[in-house]
Amino acid sequence: MIDVVGGGLAGCEAAWQLAERGIPVRLFEMRPLVATPAHTTDRLAEVVCSNSFGAEGETAAAGILKAELAVFRSLILECAHATRVPAGGALAVDRERFSALVTRRIDAHPGITLVREEVRVLPPGPAIVATGPLTAAALAGDLRERLGHEYVAFFDAVAPIVTRESIDMDRAYVAGRYGRGDDYINCPMTREEYETFLEALLSAERALPHDFERGMYFEGCMPVEAIADRGPDTLRFGPMKPVGLPDPRTGREPWAVVQLRRDNADGTLYNLVGFQTGLKWGEQRRVIALIPGLERAEIVRFGVMHRNTSVNAPAVLDAHLRPIPLGRQDLFLAGQITGVEGYMESTAMGLAAGLNAACLLRGQGQGQQSPLPEWPAETAVGSLLRYLRTADPKHFQPMNTNLGIFPPLAERIRNKRERAAAFHARAVAAAEAFREGL
Repeated sequence: MIDVVGGGLAGCEAAWQLAERGIPVRLFEMRPLVATPAHTTDRLAEVVCSNSFGAEGETAAAGILKAELAVFRSLILECAHATRVPAGGALAVDRERFSALVTRRIDAHPGITLVREEVRVLPPGPAIVATGPLTAAALAGDLRERLGHEYVAFFDAVAPIVTRESIDMDRAYVAGRYGRGDDYINCPMTREEYETFLEALLSAERALPHDFERGMYFEGCMPVEAIADRGPDTLRFGPMKPVGLPDPRTGREPWAVVQLRRDNADGTLYNLVGFQTGLKWGEQRRVIALIPGLERAEIVRFGVMHRNTSVNAPAVLDAHLRPIPLGRQDLFLAGQITGVEGYMESTAMGLAAGLNAACLLRGQGQGQQSPLPEWPAETAVGSLLRYLRTADPKHFQPMNTNLGIFPPLAERIRNKRERAAAFHARAVAAAEAFREGL
C-alpha cells in the first residue's frame, strides 16, 4: 500500500500508474472538506488556469511530451482526448467533463481507494506528495520545516470566461491564425481602441499592489496587466498579436486582437486567451467591456490570482524526485510542487513519481534494493527531470517543456519543423525502449 496525497493531475496520474501495476493506493483529496482559492468543485483533476493542455503534433515540444505520455498510457492524456474541444493545433478540454471523467475512472479502479481527508503532515510510510501549487498551509509548513530550504513562491492567474451568446458577432469574427481552422473568435481593435483599452487596463485596481507582484510570476501564466506593465506594445506582440488574423470585413490585419477559445464541448462558454488576470472583479468587468464585441459580455467566471508554491528542486530533490534532506527512500514529490510548470508537465512528474515508486516497492517486495531506473535524457520527461536536478539553485525558476532543455541532436538540422520532428522521433523511441526496460 502507498499513499498519494493530492487529487490533481499529478496525484491522479501517479495513483493510476501504481494501481495499474498492481500496487494498492490510497489517494487523499482534501476537497470538499477544505477549499482552495481557485477550485470550484470537489472533483479530481479540476483544471483552473486554462482549459488548454498545449500543442499537439511532432513539431512542438509539448507534442513530444504528450507522445511520451501516450507510450505509458497516461490516464490524464486519455481523459483529455476523450473530452477535447476544438482548439486548432492544441489539446483543449471541456473542464467539467474532463474532471468528471477522471473522477469516475479513479473511483472505479479496484486498486485505488479515494479518501476525502486533509493530510496535514508528511505521511510516514511509502508516499507521493502531489499537492500542487495550492498545497494547504499545514502540509506546506510541515514540508518547509522538514526540508530546511526556502520555497520558490510565485503567483498564477486565471483567465475570465464569458458566454458565447453574449459575444457581439457583428463586431467579432471567427478565424484561426493564418487560416488554420475556425476554432477561435477574434475581437479586433483599431489603434485608438487599443490605446483606450491599454490605459484602462494599466489604471485598473489590482488584487495585489504593483510592488508585491514584481518578479512573482511564471512567464507562461503572467497576468495581462503585468504584461502591459512592460511597455505599450507588449500585448500586441503577445496575447493580442494580430498577425495572421485579417478581419474579413476589411481584408486587413487589425491593430490588435483579443482571441477567445471554446471552453466546453457545447460551445456555450469561451475563455479569453492569454488574459489571465488579478484585477478586482469590478475592474475586470469595466476593462473587458472595452474590447470590441465584448461590450455586453456575460462573465461567468472572473479571473483570479492564486499562490503557487514549489520547492527549490536542484537544492532538495534527487534524480527520482525524492527530497534529499529527509533521507527517505520511500517519499516522492510530484507535479507542480517539484518545480515544473504546465498541466502536462505536472502530469508527467506524477507519472515519473508513480513509476519510480512502483519500481521501489516491487524491488522491496522481492527483497531487492537495486537503484531506480534513470529516465533517458532524450525524452521530454527525462529532460525535465534533468533540469530540476541541474539548474542553478540560487536562481531556480519553474520550467515547462521546450526544445532548449533537450540534449542536442547528433546532426544539425536547419529547418525548424524537421528539427522538431527529429527530436520527436528520438524521444518517442527512447521512451518506448525505457518502458520495455522497466
